[in-house]
Amino acid sequence: MFKKGILVLAFVLSVAISGFAGDCNNENFYGTYTYVAAPTDVMGDGTVIHQYVYSLMLELVGSGYQYWTGLPDYALNSGTGTPNIGSWECRSDGKLIVTYLISSYAPVNPDAYIAYPDVSLATNYRTTLLFKINGRNKITRIQGRTRAFTAADDPTNPNGGTLGALSTTQVVYNRLMASDADLIAP
Repeated sequence: MFKKGILVLAFVLSVAISGFAGDCNNENFYGTYTYVAAPTDVMGDGTVIHQYVYSLMLELVGSGYQYWTGLPDYALNSGTGTPNIGSWECRSDGKLIVTYLISSYAPVNPDAYIAYPDVSLATNYRTTLLFKINGRNKITRIQGRTRAFTAADDPTNPNGGTLGALSTTQVVYNRLMASDADLIAP
């Protein structure tokens, strides 16, 4: 009897703990999530510190979009990129998988064909991220990997490009909540 009681308690605890973690297939997690990166010393000398934000939008229909506020910073001198646009789906284990495409642009100097400094397509990337659903208002990136492609290659080719290292750095994104607090503040 004692052994059955312990087994039942262990089962109940495991179900409660797994239910607390959230499940992509059963949670209402659609919406916009943000991750505020550590302050960045843009110039490397402490004179310009910027606080960049990643905004990840997950739409009900399976579209995913991520924007990094650092993209337009110093585009003519250091280059820029495109927003991350792709899709998501739920895995059978309840985790969220997001795959998106992004392109980077490098600065080019004026020459006979270009009258002014500008940027030009340098590299295409396909990035795949794995998230754990922490609940309705929080998700955690637990893995990520990127394939890099030359500007002339097709970034949708599943075996093309150069596969980068697997990242297991965890990053927590919090839901951006609508609030009227600023409207009713004195």
